[in-house]
Amino acid sequence: MHAIDLIIFAVYMLLMLGVGFFFLKKNKNTDDYYVGGRTMSPWHVGLSVVATDVGGGFSIGLGGLGFTMGVSGSWMLFTGLIGAWLAAVVLIPKVSKLSQDLNLLTFPQIFGHHYNKHVALLAGIISAIGYLGFTSSQILAGAKLASASFIELDMNTALIIMGVIAIVYTVMGGMKAVIYTDTIQWIILMSGLVFIGLPLGYSAIGGYDAIEQTLSADYLSMTNLSWQTFVNWGITIIPIWFVGMTLYQRIYSCKSEKDAKKAWFIAGIFEWPIMAFMGVLLGLFARVGAEQGMFEHLGYEGLGSLDAEMGLPLLLRTVLPVGLMGLMMSAYFSAIMSTADSCLMAASGNLLTDVFGKYFHVNKSDKSILRTSQVLTLIVGVAALILATYMKNVLELMLYSYAFMVSGLFVPILGALFIKNSSSLAAFLAMLTGGVVTLVLILTSTELPLGLDANIYGIAASAFVFVTVNTFRQKQKVELN
Repeated sequence: MHAIDLIIFAVYMLLMLGVGFFFLKKNKNTDDYYVGGRTMSPWHVGLSVVATDVGGGFSIGLGGLGFTMGVSGSWMLFTGLIGAWLAAVVLIPKVSKLSQDLNLLTFPQIFGHHYNKHVALLAGIISAIGYLGFTSSQILAGAKLASASFIELDMNTALIIMGVIAIVYTVMGGMKAVIYTDTIQWIILMSGLVFIGLPLGYSAIGGYDAIEQTLSADYLSMTNLSWQTFVNWGITIIPIWFVGMTLYQRIYSCKSEKDAKKAWFIAGIFEWPIMAFMGVLLGLFARVGAEQGMFEHLGYEGLGSLDAEMGLPLLLRTVLPVGLMGLMMSAYFSAIMSTADSCLMAASGNLLTDVFGKYFHVNKSDKSILRTSQVLTLIVGVAALILATYMKNVLELMLYSYAFMVSGLFVPILGALFIKNSSSLAAFLAMLTGGVVTLVLILTSTELPLGLDANIYGIAASAFVFVTVNTFRQKQKVELN
């Protein structure tokens, strides 16, 4: 990378750290740190939601899908649109009222309100573990991009650099820093893709004629996927809008239910079609470039030596001129950090409030609790960085983290919000069953019927346990009365 690009990139990174430092002195308590003082505007929150949900992992992951299957990979984020709008209509009216009545800070506190402290504790542990994995996936995405962009930079060094920058400004600034930097980062990413990445990539590979001559027609078809793939994406991604701690924190940070709904509708339309097609098209351009031998001078001879998720950053590194390379790299690093910072906040919030809350809040001032929040954020960030060094595939790590949270938490949250007087025991056992079933099926590489994802069977098992136990407990109550 040219010195000019390095300067542009370095200035961008310093600006992000500057935002974190600015809010370091602004945060007075945990309300400021975790939910932005509950005063954020819908546009800031909406852009922050989509930046967090799509982020760098899906940006790099979508590039990988475009590289391997073409434009039909965009259907992955169509499930994000469904999830966002469904949550706006069904979830937000209930959660926003609860937040205003109870001053909630985390997602598991809803379980504590509807069930009991044991259910809330288990939900906090599941959510914290899930977001630890998700944070790792974002750091890994950044490292892949960095190592592909900087010739002298190996993967482990890239991991450390990306991890330290994301962790430091998140620890300092809290939710306000996260939401405001997300807005900046999303604008940079969208501008970079629309005005730099797409047109230069398209031109470099030779335009539409080159795409048609190089790739099979399947790459330009919206039906180049099986129904099982679409169902697996849907059952993993749609429910995350109902159990994602990062999303609940943003509902709480809005001034009103109306603002929260508006933010979610904004996020949905940015997910699909806008970001979905940008990501897969760049991945498709990278596939054409790889077939043309565009990356041979970088040591990648043939498709066999190329990780699909490396195709997009390699394309950008090859086609972008001096100056624009620094801007485009800043755009992608923006997306990566916008998700990593939110996941860090979610995991540390779970630990502070839901797992260790009774220890951290006893006879302590707001300032003391705030410092504890920052220390926990640092610890989670370091743990995520260590985990990232052991993983290789960004999209796989993200979907595993999603599956772990969704299979354990989805059914109990529906029970809490939509079933009157649902059983705490049913919720607790459903969480354990869903999470354990999904993890066992994934870790044992069990061949499942119809080629469906392990998460589907985990949710089904969770629902069966919840309905069975809840029905039994309700009958017991009737008999006792």
